[in-house]
Amino acid sequence: MVCRMRALLLTALLLVTGAVMSSAPASAVIGGSKSAYGPWAVRMLIDGKPVCTGTAVTRQWIISASHCFFEQAQSVADKRISFRVGSLDVRKGTTVRPVPGARVGSAKADMMLIKVTPMKVRTARLATGGARAGQVVRQYGWGATCTGDENACQSPVLKRSDLRVVRADAARCQGFAVPDGPDFCMEKVSGIPAGGDSGGPVMSIAPQGAETLLGVFSGSDRERMAGAGEISRQLDWIRSVTRR
Repeated sequence: MVCRMRALLLTALLLVTGAVMSSAPASAVIGGSKSAYGPWAVRMLIDGKPVCTGTAVTRQWIISASHCFFEQAQSVADKRISFRVGSLDVRKGTTVRPVPGARVGSAKADMMLIKVTPMKVRTARLATGGARAGQVVRQYGWGATCTGDENACQSPVLKRSDLRVVRADAARCQGFAVPDGPDFCMEKVSGIPAGGDSGGPVMSIAPQGAETLLGVFSGSDRERMAGAGEISRQLDWIRSVTRR
């Protein structure tokens, strides 16, 4: 049942991750706020159109959600993919591209590591411990600022939402996390991530430069609940891949 629910969730996300740039208000996420910080956040594009968010974990490796790299169950070719880095406004910054054939998906979580040409950005610190129930965390992305046609309201500037971690065995977490699984579940505090935020960083709240990457955002119900892959459970995999 859990596998089926995850499959249904990822299918739904695939339908909304495609997006086109617009002049939508920059007031953020759905009910969140504009971010003044996030040097490690990167915007993923396919054929020049923004689709997902990611995080620079080294100068040459980005982590995002695996489902962002598939269209109708077919893998997206490297040559169609690019990333905007180095600016909170995707109309600025620098474009980097994947190193052909150098992306690796996790076998246990909705995560993808992508090697790119060198980036001049601050990279995210990886959390060595898991997200704790009751902890307030911060999600970043350039995704939809509205419900309905999410393609029509993608934000050109980075935005953020605050979320509270919920025990995985809570009934309201069904479909987002299971006990001892690779994901953690969150509920809305201010704002909720949506289409286009997929793959983006979920960070601890700390002074700038001291926050850690706790999770990779995977999906939400656009109203109250969201889920993310837990970085601490994938540390060995991340470190082994990014040493290449």
